[in-house]
Amino acid sequence: MSSRHPAPRRLAAIDLGSNSFHLLVANQVGGDLQVVAKQGEKVQLAAGLDDDDLLDEAAMERALACLERFAPYLSDLDAGDVRIVGTNALRAAHNRQTLIDRAEALIGHPIEIIAGREEARLIYLGAAHALAEVHGRRLIVDIGGGSTEFIIGERFEPLALESLHMGCVAYTQRFFHDGTITERRFRDAELAALSELANIRRPYQALGWQDPVGSSGTIKAIAAVQAAYGDGPEDIVTRQGLMALRRRLIKCKRLDKVSMTGLKSDRARVFPAGVAILCAIFDAFDLERMRYSDGALRDGVLYDLLGRNTAEDSRASALLTLRRRFDVDMRQASNVRATTEHLCAHVADVWPMSQEQRQFLSWAAELHEIGLAISHSQFHRHGAYLLENSDLAGFSRPEQQALAFLVRAHRRKFPGKELDALPAATRSTYARLARLLRLAVALNHSRPEQPTLDVRLEADGDALRLTLGQAEQPLLMADLEQEARYQRSAGFSLVIDT
Repeated sequence: MSSRHPAPRRLAAIDLGSNSFHLLVANQVGGDLQVVAKQGEKVQLAAGLDDDDLLDEAAMERALACLERFAPYLSDLDAGDVRIVGTNALRAAHNRQTLIDRAEALIGHPIEIIAGREEARLIYLGAAHALAEVHGRRLIVDIGGGSTEFIIGERFEPLALESLHMGCVAYTQRFFHDGTITERRFRDAELAALSELANIRRPYQALGWQDPVGSSGTIKAIAAVQAAYGDGPEDIVTRQGLMALRRRLIKCKRLDKVSMTGLKSDRARVFPAGVAILCAIFDAFDLERMRYSDGALRDGVLYDLLGRNTAEDSRASALLTLRRRFDVDMRQASNVRATTEHLCAHVADVWPMSQEQRQFLSWAAELHEIGLAISHSQFHRHGAYLLENSDLAGFSRPEQQALAFLVRAHRRKFPGKELDALPAATRSTYARLARLLRLAVALNHSRPEQPTLDVRLEADGDALRLTLGQAEQPLLMADLEQEARYQRSAGFSLVIDT
């Protein structure tokens, strides 16, 4: 008899970088990833940003054409097994939602914009897995098209994360915009990079490291060119080799004349800016050498995806740290969470929710009072601000926005404006989650020792009927009747029965 083994879980990540788009597809084999497919294309999204930070149509068309080629790799994958993240160029673009809407319609999966420090954390996660055999403290550097990330960490734990506004596409436009390469322009680019590095130089040097590592395509290309000219091994960048490469680039005089053994033609135009940035990094951190590692953002996205909704979920750890930092009353938070879960179970047949959405509701219940650390007045607004603007490991900007909305919506007037700011496809669900949270908060308003569970909730479409199982309590009834008025003002029906 032949035994049949279940198919391995297949995961996919797409990194929408400022210079290149990358696709990585892998099978989960135990706790590791077995690569199935890798694709990368130079889209140069950042080159399509004008002076007003608006993406032009040509850049959008390049992006969509690339994603159309990536789409077949995602066609059979579940939504929870795919993550697509946008970085600096999409963070900067004021009209990013236009591209995101078109891209999501094309590829069939949501696109998340991640903050710079979250990008740095994911880069470190990818690099750390690629360097798992090396012990000691590492400095990881990733030069992208629009930003450069710097991380110091040990094993799989980052100790310092930063994302600076300098990248090979952005610096090409800024310092080599007319195609001319001179000593003065090269030096201006280096000085601009040194100015960016000034804020992190001392704290990073104080932390220290034993192993400087570069993880980007720019650093890989620099190492390859050095090796081709006999200035070092192909996976190491040396200060001496970097200075020799700098001199060769200045002798080229023009970007369209940059052609070197080991350098791909599609990277040639942005190569001098990348070299200038790395020269500044070597100078700022007194480096003599840096090795190249293949681990990158897309690898980190996949490893992070493996840990989601498990004990290793970085989001849960980030929120636990936040609750402790702002001294949240955990008994009240746990009571409200238990009541939301109880109410969720009652309406599950009529209001279906994904595991992820239920998780966000539980997190919002645990964090709904976080704003009290700032002021009791308008604390729901303060809490929403903290959640939307903090650096939260594991969260994309849309996820933080959704969590902030739930905390903002847990009391007082229902926030229609904030609801309208959420993606159209999620508004109905998050309005329902907010209504459940509001009821749970009202039911626990007296801050009982145990969560309030002696209630029944029924849903008929978007209409709710709450039946109290306990004897009538005047204060509780007053709170619930006020809540019914708030929901009615927002266009929702809520009936309270005793």
